[in-house]
Amino acid sequence: MVYIRDLALPDFPLLLAPMEDVSDPPFRAVCKQGGADLMYTEFVSSEGLIRDAAKSKKKLDVFDYERPIGIQLFGSDVQTMAECAKISTVAGPDLIDINYGCPVKQVACRGAGAALLRDIPKMVQMTEAVVKATRLPVTVKTRLGWDDSTRNVEEVAERLQDIGIEALTIHGRTRVQMYKGEADWTLIAKIKENPRIRIPIFGNGDIDSPEKAMEYKNRYGVDGIMIGRASIGYPWIFREIKHYLATGEKLAPPTLEERVGACQMHFEKSIEWKGPKVGIFEMRRHYAHYFKGLVGAKQWRTQLVEANTPDEVRAILATIAQSEAVLAD
Repeated sequence: MVYIRDLALPDFPLLLAPMEDVSDPPFRAVCKQGGADLMYTEFVSSEGLIRDAAKSKKKLDVFDYERPIGIQLFGSDVQTMAECAKISTVAGPDLIDINYGCPVKQVACRGAGAALLRDIPKMVQMTEAVVKATRLPVTVKTRLGWDDSTRNVEEVAERLQDIGIEALTIHGRTRVQMYKGEADWTLIAKIKENPRIRIPIFGNGDIDSPEKAMEYKNRYGVDGIMIGRASIGYPWIFREIKHYLATGEKLAPPTLEERVGACQMHFEKSIEWKGPKVGIFEMRRHYAHYFKGLVGAKQWRTQLVEANTPDEVRAILATIAQSEAVLAD
């Protein structure tokens, strides 16, 4: 077992990454069914939460079927982050996570996310304030550093552990790299090997197949891995990795019935949580991923994107399920 304080996870847990505009409750539902062991909300703006912004408050929605689930916060003001940790605690998650890794300009250029990698004292101060503001375990997600000349994650790991975080997830790129190039896990391995480090260390970046998960598990010795983009439209990545780690054999890819079933579940959860209008609109970004590689996928995607009512979408999905589509060569 892997423990985040008293929260018990299975050996080598698979975590679902907090992805903005992706990791909402409907998406998390299909990933939980697919085998994710620990999931996180989309990141929640501390400034938005303090202002009582509807979008930020909505992101605090967590459900029992998702557990264990963490709420992820980001912000640039120490006191505001502490207050938001208190608000988030009331929402009832299993842990609070702090985002020190988001590289996008709208976040980093406002002094939040990966920007804190350029101000380690403030990062420590902010983390300590959040730890003191909640009774829940606090975890952190970050990157190797701001750029190649400031890869300071080893210092970050020790200092944040010393002031009370319970687990650390590290994305194997710098902020400057964004999502380009290959993720470098060598520093992640060094942190895991550090005798001072006693908290779980999770690796993130480029895990998109069972084979790579096995390779990185063995090579870098992390306690578990976090999966992001590879799970979009393919929640089966979690079960495939687990099966491969346990048996050394690859599972067959999901059937057409499974693809349609997951898409249907995602759609129904989406309109239930967001309402029909927004639910239909926001599902449109997911259809191409669910049916990627199938003969006829472009035609289906076009029909689904043009559908304007829940019954239209349901009818199209039913038609797809009854087809004899196969994977393209």
